Amino acid sequence: MNEQSGAKTQQEIYDEGMAVRREVLGDAHVDRANAAKDSFTTDFQDMITRYAWGTIWTRPGLDRKMRSAVTLTALIAHGHLEELAMHVRAALRNGLTRDEIKEILLQSAIYCSVPSANSAFKVAQNVFAELDASEN
Repeated sequence: MNEQSGAKTQQEIYDEGMAVRREVLGDAHVDRANAAKDSFTTDFQDMITRYAWGTIWTRPGLDRKMRSAVTLTALIAHGHLEELAMHVRAALRNGLTRDEIKEILLQSAIYCSVPSANSAFKVAQNVFAELDASEN
């Protein structure tokens, strides 16, 4: 942190963002994303780490469970099902239970649409099945 201004450097923001990103999404996911970076996508991946993870997910105003709940709802509302699967896993890692995720999906049916929630239930069901299969 810059001692004169008390502001974090861009590198500190990036490093904190990468730490949170790894904690929430898991090392395997982040390693795959980093390995896939090329000259076209590097700036985008760095932006995600710095802004989404280093600036927003590190804020003290909401705990990670709440941030996951909000994120699930936003992804359902916009139909980002590939991202939804990743964030269902993250929500579990952040302490949400399967029953709490179910309730978020039910709530989303009312405010986002029944078809959106129907798709989200299928995504979550597949994630749960994959997780259960990997535990056995």
